Amino acid sequence: MDLFAENIKGFVLEEQAFWMNVSQFPNMTIQDLPFLARLMAERYVDGFFKISDPRTSNWPLMNNPIPTILMVLTYLYVIMFLGPRLMANRKPFKLREVLVVYNGFQVLLSSYMMYEHLASGWFWDYSYKCQPVDYSNSEKAMRMARLCWIYYISKLTEFADTVFFVMRKKDSQVTFLHVYHHSLTPMETWILTRFIAGGHGTLQNLINNFVHIFLYFYYMVAAMGPEYQKYIWWKKHLTTVQLVQFMIVFAHSAQLLFNDCGYPQFMGLLLMLHSLIFFVLFANFYYQTFTAKKNKKAPQKEIKVE
Repeated sequence: MDLFAENIKGFVLEEQAFWMNVSQFPNMTIQDLPFLARLMAERYVDGFFKISDPRTSNWPLMNNPIPTILMVLTYLYVIMFLGPRLMANRKPFKLREVLVVYNGFQVLLSSYMMYEHLASGWFWDYSYKCQPVDYSNSEKAMRMARLCWIYYISKLTEFADTVFFVMRKKDSQVTFLHVYHHSLTPMETWILTRFIAGGHGTLQNLINNFVHIFLYFYYMVAAMGPEYQKYIWWKKHLTTVQLVQFMIVFAHSAQLLFNDCGYPQFMGLLLMLHSLIFFVLFANFYYQTFTAKKNKKAPQKEIKVE
């Protein structure tokens, strides 16, 4: 049994004992509720640290989730309220050079992280069937843990995607799918780094890095100007690759339900739910962008011919 599973089991046993003790005092009154609430808060904070990964606990932004939550809330406030208000009476910013540099940076960062995922385990050592987390301080285990933290930081940098849309008044790009994705992934990756920095779930990070290499390369070329549009005819195929990504993650995560290697099965369920939700959202985007628009254009062409 791995460290995470042992800590979870120990925490559950302690909770059972705690609630058994509480049940021995049936005469508690409403005046005792503040004390009980404070006691419960202290216990769950203590439990939070017990089941977390001690290797990453002191890394920047990893001590507790509050800074990440505040950054996500600030992001939502800026893109949904402050940004549109500031841009209401202004012309869109022209950020051609900034976008080329930013998207080029994301291509390089995604390439680096993809290589590190392969070198840290997925190319040689990791099992695609079921891979536990290595909580040791070995060189390879720490390399994967550090990569999980870098991956988390990369999701914070992607807030800039939406900020640039707002600054350029590309309101149609700030969709529910886009905002949902960019506000959820920082929290997911924080949990990954704080509790399970490595193992089975990191395959989705590897695949995501692969997809993002092409995604940000597409954005980079698109930012270069209209004369380069002829080189990015493959947008439809990029969305197809994203759909395949979620299908692979779903199937890979489902293996945890039938194989026990010490990796938390409930994380497999969360990854399955996560990939299913994104598959539905991206499938709807694919339909609205490529199928529905194509069907609308078809009658117009027939009328023109007549």
